[in-house]
Amino acid sequence: MPASFPQYVTEAITGPLPDPPGVKLQKEGLKAKHPVVFVPGIVTGGLELWEGRKCAEGLFRKRLWGGTFGEVYKRPLCWLEHMSLDNETGLDPCGIRVRPVSGLVAADYFAPGYFVWAVLIANLARIGYEEKTMYMAAYDWRLSFQNTEVRDQTLSRIKSNIELMVATNGGKKAVVLPHSMGVPYFLHFMKWVEAPAPMGGGGGPDWCSKYIKAVVNIGGPFLGVPKAIAGLFSSEAKDIAVARAIAPGFLDNDIFKLQTLQHLMRMSRTWDSTMSMIPRGGDTIWGGLDWSPEEGHSCGNNREKKNDTQVSDEAAESAVSQARSANYGRIISFGKDVAEAPASDIERIDFRGAIKGNNAANTTCRDAWTEYHDMGLGGIKAVAEYKAYTTDSVVDLLHYVAPKMMARGTAHFSYGIADNLDDPKYKHYKYWSNPLETTLPIAPEMEIFSLYGVGLPTERAYIYKLSPAAECYIPFQIDTSSNDEDTCLKDGVYSVDGDETVPVLSAGYMCAKGWRGKTRFNPSGIRTYVREYKHSPPANLLEGRGTLSGAHVDIMGNFALIEDVLRIAAGASGEELGGDYVYSDIFKWSERIKLKL
Repeated sequence: MPASFPQYVTEAITGPLPDPPGVKLQKEGLKAKHPVVFVPGIVTGGLELWEGRKCAEGLFRKRLWGGTFGEVYKRPLCWLEHMSLDNETGLDPCGIRVRPVSGLVAADYFAPGYFVWAVLIANLARIGYEEKTMYMAAYDWRLSFQNTEVRDQTLSRIKSNIELMVATNGGKKAVVLPHSMGVPYFLHFMKWVEAPAPMGGGGGPDWCSKYIKAVVNIGGPFLGVPKAIAGLFSSEAKDIAVARAIAPGFLDNDIFKLQTLQHLMRMSRTWDSTMSMIPRGGDTIWGGLDWSPEEGHSCGNNREKKNDTQVSDEAAESAVSQARSANYGRIISFGKDVAEAPASDIERIDFRGAIKGNNAANTTCRDAWTEYHDMGLGGIKAVAEYKAYTTDSVVDLLHYVAPKMMARGTAHFSYGIADNLDDPKYKHYKYWSNPLETTLPIAPEMEIFSLYGVGLPTERAYIYKLSPAAECYIPFQIDTSSNDEDTCLKDGVYSVDGDETVPVLSAGYMCAKGWRGKTRFNPSGIRTYVREYKHSPPANLLEGRGTLSGAHVDIMGNFALIEDVLRIAAGASGEELGGDYVYSDIFKWSERIKLKL
């Protein structure tokens, strides 16, 4: 709703609007207490040009990412060139410097009228927050986490800003609010800040307990997202696959002429950060060919809140297991028949040693180079003949189809589970953002929250097909003709409960089980809380993106979430908020994961 629209007109249509959380809590006498740090996610922070090629003249310090995106339409190829990183180093290409916008404006709005942090900032201001007690930890979200320090010293800046805010606020510790990819980024920071220099920040083993009151994670992909696999494998996620089904010609002839997807894939594959989103924990967490933690999930579940952390009602359990359930453990299946077949019936030919064969592409496609061109028809066929991929084999698959990208990525990220966390190899930064290969800081006073939306279908597994003309095209596509209501399959995508981006399992497992109590991943027993917000769409157009949304970004305007955040910032503990608040089956699903804690 534009602010200029007189409120009485709105209220005449919608009835009296509830007070925003900031106004409500101000009336209750809540006051600003702890300094607040925002850690934005991937793509939500603005990026501006500091040095560029001839084609980018007149764009000095103008936003290339965020804002109006005008340049994408005016000079698309120039924009692509400046938004890409160097394919070998993952850092700046020669002669180009694109840097994160700084200050609260970096991520308050993503585009005009499309808020990210703005609503939360406005509500914090109502109880007395201002620029000196809030800090946006903006970073270049295209880089790998450690490279934000190498190139921009971002981690050092976050460290000294938090120290400064705590010192100038009477020693009150900071409340940190990471959103989306900001969640693994801040996990990386907490390891970095206590690790000795030069690899780490040298803050010493008690830095986090000295400076951080609580880490309030919003929509956190702690264990990665299946969506990242579709994005890296074929540059598609559900929305693109659907667009292709509705208007088959559209994607093949818009702004970048023939090869929009190839160009976008070429650009996004230079961003090492996308590899931080590959699912972590392998088949132990995500399931194998014939099991998954979410087995028996039914699509149309309208649930009431349930706070039992224990598993309930075995009769209902067995009834559900009689019904057909999707094989969520098969993250990629070539063909619906493969997705549904019993595991023992799938005959697979291993792709790992397959000869990639002659180069399939002719030279006209080279301007939209993707690594598929180096694969040859033999390699493409081998990928399809493996038929079904679980999380473990998907990482090998990405190594096979995109060796250069994965060589950079695996230097910075890791996707396994640590057997022995005392092994000195885990001191390396590539493990720091994986909660299954690191320990939380020794900070028994600190609290960790996981706040996320539920009640929206969220991508979990895919049905693929080989695409016909694999010449200039990406040779694999989501098969949008596959549908089955019983198993939550729509347009080639199997969905589970989540916030449309992050499945419940990834957002909730660590705080529900992996870190709950004293575990080997949480040696000091930091208290953890899971708070879910059930999605409810806006009642009418005047509500804009709604105040009850559970969607991945729109949840930043959810009144219940904002109220929780304000109470924590004003000093409340997790117990005072009421502990866990759960609608989904996260506790039941967590019990099914056999991980040594």
